[in-house]
Amino acid sequence: MSVFPSLKIGNLEINPPIIQGGMGVRVSLANLASAVANEGCAGVIATAGIGRFLDFPNSEFIEVNKEGLRYEIRKARKQSNGIIGVNVMVALSDYPNLVQTAVEENIDLVISGAGLPLDLPQYDQGKNVKLIPVVSSARAFKIICSKWQKRYNRLPDAVLVEGAKAGGHLGFHYDEVVNNTTASLEEIVREIIPVANSFTPKIPVIAAGGIFDGKDIDYFLKMGASGVQMATRFVCTDECDVHDNFKQAYLNATKEDVVIIKSPVGLPGKVIRNDFVDRIMGGERVPYHCRFKCLRSCNSKEAPYCIAEVLANAADGKLDKSFAFAGSNVYRCNEIVTVKTLIKQLTKEYEIATNHSC
Repeated sequence: MSVFPSLKIGNLEINPPIIQGGMGVRVSLANLASAVANEGCAGVIATAGIGRFLDFPNSEFIEVNKEGLRYEIRKARKQSNGIIGVNVMVALSDYPNLVQTAVEENIDLVISGAGLPLDLPQYDQGKNVKLIPVVSSARAFKIICSKWQKRYNRLPDAVLVEGAKAGGHLGFHYDEVVNNTTASLEEIVREIIPVANSFTPKIPVIAAGGIFDGKDIDYFLKMGASGVQMATRFVCTDECDVHDNFKQAYLNATKEDVVIIKSPVGLPGKVIRNDFVDRIMGGERVPYHCRFKCLRSCNSKEAPYCIAEVLANAADGKLDKSFAFAGSNVYRCNEIVTVKTLIKQLTKEYEIATNHSC
């Protein structure tokens, strides 16, 4: 019998109640997602830049991404009978095509943030795919619920609440993150839970951003969350799809190495500081020719570098030309383990925390 309560999203039961965060570009693909799903959690494939479209002419951009996603979902299905989801950012210019492809492949979950996914339900095609928006405020959650009810007579199957300790692009203003004036994850979760509980049935709340160990899981479950999302710690696993140099950057990182940059997409981004980060923070520009406009908000004429190309370089281990996105607790990563070992560690940590708090 599991020591964890289950995270129930419709007819899906996730135990341990952990969703592995979708990490792009090409950090969390089929190998990681299937390994996580095999442990009872939900494995997630990140769709951003999934098709290695930088290697193809722009006329093939959308098709290459669709086929890349289709390949990874089918690969994950071959390697696991567990719960597999995708993370699709609203900011992606081929967002509709990626969601439609995932639904066609009978994906279990679609997690969508980096913008308000106000039209996400239109892509469901009656397949009962679980739709989970990512929000950083109760206001955003209320807007989504209102729009979905009016347009589609539907509510989110769960809501993923992401705080400023998360890695990568953050749903807050740059100055707020740099000055540490954002609401804490705890504050946002406490604000959203009553809203989520006001619906029938209640909408499960999933806490994300800075969740690192079993003690954190215990804390948020006791607060009233139904589950958690974790990303950073899953990078330091054997099965994570990213290059070993990327994983080593996590192991080498100190607390002081975690910095906030202004991303070309108009959002603050949390990265591990290196020489490349120092150069771009110092104003260096990396010339490029945009062939795709893969992100709706990117202004290629003003952007100092191509974020897609930089993140693709990171995934390939070329950290002299890129940076690694990471959460605030990356400096606590100190070993590479299997996913199975990680889940066992989290279970033990959770059990200890639960017993101490009784």
